[in-house]
Amino acid sequence: MAIYSFIAEEQADNEAGFGRGWSISQMCRVLGVSRSGYHDWVDREPSTRAVTDAMLAVEIEAIWECSDRTYGAPRVHRWLRKQGFRVGRKRVARIMRVNGWEGETGRRKVRTTVVDRGATAAEDLVKREFNPPAPDLTWAGDITYLRTGEGWLFLATVIDLYSRRVIGWSVAAHMRTDLVSAALEMAVATRGGNVNDVVFHTDRGSQYTSREFGELCERLGVVQSMGATGVCWDNAAAESFFGTLKRELANRRRWATRAHARRDLIRWIEGWFNTRRLHSSIDYCSPIEHENLYYRHGDGIAA
Repeated sequence: MAIYSFIAEEQADNEAGFGRGWSISQMCRVLGVSRSGYHDWVDREPSTRAVTDAMLAVEIEAIWECSDRTYGAPRVHRWLRKQGFRVGRKRVARIMRVNGWEGETGRRKVRTTVVDRGATAAEDLVKREFNPPAPDLTWAGDITYLRTGEGWLFLATVIDLYSRRVIGWSVAAHMRTDLVSAALEMAVATRGGNVNDVVFHTDRGSQYTSREFGELCERLGVVQSMGATGVCWDNAAAESFFGTLKRELANRRRWATRAHARRDLIRWIEGWFNTRRLHSSIDYCSPIEHENLYYRHGDGIAA
């Protein structure tokens, strides 16, 4: 009963020395319940459901804290199921709500695309098909920025759309072509250096339409693809990653220097997003787990 729980919490605070000093009799009288009823409730054995709720709350809080307090009930629920717990999502949501454990909500992304009107854009080879059947068929890339005490830090990424894994990324204090080139070169190195005919889909930002970047793609065996100007849905997977990054990391940090931001990015991308974060678009697996399942089940070359 909620009233009895309130009285018990107040009494515990009193015993710890920081309560309001109200006696049990006073609280029962003000709240309109009997003292005997309260003591019967205290002496009563907790129900099986109450006991399991308390056990689940310990696990849920650990998962929520592990996610840096960003997971909501859907991801916490799937994590519990992966650990062998037989529990419904509504029950998880109720326990989180009672304890005040909430996931992060989204904020609107600020666009950074600068279009070179004189450059020739590549054809859109993806056409919003963001779920290829295997790794290294389609990658997506984009640029965003992060605020630090030293000024902006720009981040370019390359994401494998099969697993949503960030396979290449680069940061710099500028948005020149070098930024996106370094991210693509890292992606190719991550995949062993042989990625002939992989499609790399981006927006029509001047970095991606530059001659320098086009020559790099040709040398690496990467086929360029570009969405329409000003249509964010044409590169939705890359946009989605930045939304997650801003929501779960950047909007919750204040970086004094670019070096501090880079350190957190390494930890978040390589230590959390790629390896442990559950993604709803890939059946609540982490990106690396999803790739490992692909090869383990005999779909890939390494099986």
